Amino acid sequence: MPRLAELAQLTARWAERMNLTGHRGAEAVIRRLVLDALALASVLPRAQGVVDLGSGAGFPGLPLAILHGEWRLTLVEARARRHHFQRAAIRALGLPNVEPLLGRAETLPARPHDLVLAQAMAQPEQALVWMTRWAAPGGHLVIPCRREAPPVPLPAGIVAVAVRPYRVPLGGPERAAWVGRPEPMRNSAGRPQGPCGS
Repeated sequence: MPRLAELAQLTARWAERMNLTGHRGAEAVIRRLVLDALALASVLPRAQGVVDLGSGAGFPGLPLAILHGEWRLTLVEARARRHHFQRAAIRALGLPNVEPLLGRAETLPARPHDLVLAQAMAQPEQALVWMTRWAAPGGHLVIPCRREAPPVPLPAGIVAVAVRPYRVPLGGPERAAWVGRPEPMRNSAGRPQGPCGS
């Protein structure tokens, strides 16, 4: 898709001037960020509204928005410079289905979404607590992680649904998406294992 290549080029240009991502050059952005997001998309639960918490430079949210124009994407990022990049990318790529929010996921007024994503936002146990605020009734929580990452205990009120493995194309790593959902009435005794530990 041309807009994915344009996103990679735009990210690489901004990364030359600021600490946007550790990947340098458009090819590295495509291989490490864009392809990872597209591989993740293949294992995500169905959704109409998706929020990417701690979205950084807009990954995986921006590639998901390009791939799924019918989705409503919200990007939540606390760092102003990365938020400004997101706004610039949304304008340059013509993505009316994306709304960037500046602030911390745990303090902003939460809006309900069908699917809540958090990638490297915080330790999984803490991230899940913050993610639950953004989940619509019946919505899913997704944390992408390393395939071999050990599980951590689940916070009360969250139930595990699945661990969905995927591989990033072109020799990329094997990864997994932990999928869960809020379950406010769940008894905390005998809780199953949660997502990827550190």
